Amino acid sequence: MFASYRRIFAAPGAIAFTLAGLLGRLSFSMVGVSTVVMIATRRDSYALAGAVTATGVITGALGMPLLGRLVDRYGQSRVAVPSVLVAAVPFAALPLCARYDAPAWTLFVCFAASSVLPNLGGMARARWAYLYRDDPEARRLANSFEQALDELCFMAGPVLAMLLCTSLFPEAGLTVAVLLSCTGGLAFAAQRRTEPPVQPPAPGGGGALRSSGLRVLVPAFVATGAVFGSMEVTTIAYADSLGQRPLAGGLLALMAAGSCLSGLAFGLVRPKRTPAGRLVAGMAAMAGLLLLPLAAGVSGAGLGALAVAILIAGSGTAPTMVAGLTLIQELLPAGKLNEGMAVVISGLLVGISAGSALGGAVAQHATPGTGYWLPAGAAALALLITLAGFRLLRAPRATGPA
Repeated sequence: MFASYRRIFAAPGAIAFTLAGLLGRLSFSMVGVSTVVMIATRRDSYALAGAVTATGVITGALGMPLLGRLVDRYGQSRVAVPSVLVAAVPFAALPLCARYDAPAWTLFVCFAASSVLPNLGGMARARWAYLYRDDPEARRLANSFEQALDELCFMAGPVLAMLLCTSLFPEAGLTVAVLLSCTGGLAFAAQRRTEPPVQPPAPGGGGALRSSGLRVLVPAFVATGAVFGSMEVTTIAYADSLGQRPLAGGLLALMAAGSCLSGLAFGLVRPKRTPAGRLVAGMAAMAGLLLLPLAAGVSGAGLGALAVAILIAGSGTAPTMVAGLTLIQELLPAGKLNEGMAVVISGLLVGISAGSALGGAVAQHATPGTGYWLPAGAAALALLITLAGFRLLRAPRATGPA
């Protein structure tokens, strides 16, 4: 397996930007859990924790396409450095506001203001697309590897966040996330030799959403994001209801572990379907597998059965994400790729925020395990959206610079 992936690192500088981006992405995977635990501990409210997290994610989702368009126009490093520095101050202020009992509105303001961080995952994928623009097989391997890295972050991040928040102090997870975010973002921007060159805009080219296929992918990824957001909050609350809150990070890590392994394996299989066909198959698998945590949660089977169900359910997410993000590269030219990635990831973040808010409200007012209806329903909705727009996802790739 690893020998197959080794070939993509033959490009000079590939290892450097991958490691730098990994730090920043690890911080992103820590933020949600750290914020939920911090606010739930200090303010004794999962509803407030979910609402604050949702506000920050929505703000980031609104700003990310603009940042993506700026990256396409001015280059990755010229946009990433100032955005990291601007976000650092409110990001660092958030744990201070929580610790020193500042008014609740300050939590919303700080989280929202810190959400201008660059999309390192999208920029990394744009670098792979540029480095292997003439090698589709290498691009496919790189996309699978990137998704595996995302899942690795979401496997290690929640565990690290829970460990820091429960063994040190409630704000420790978010404090470490701030440091990793700044270090990783600035180090990634410093890797100039692998940065894609800026493409001249085509007259009247318009934005990435002019692609009809992207207008299908965005709502599908909103529903997919709701799977992740509701699963995170529901799992934390469910473990807490059983007096096992420190185990919540491990449960979330199991879902990421299942996704990471399936993503690596998916990259090694030569595809027989188109990216659109692979996306539908991934959505169907994800919707079916998420019935397992639902069954374990509502039946009160306990954390052991839930852990197994979450591990298996996670195997459906990486192939779905890989197929969707590969499809973006098929639908858009290089000059719109950062914006297109940002738009779709923004949809994912909107879904995460909605899922977090709904998950927090259900956890606050319903019996433990009820919240697992949310990720199962969101996955089914994502599948329906993809099926409804399947014809548009098969549109030919745009050509020329944008």
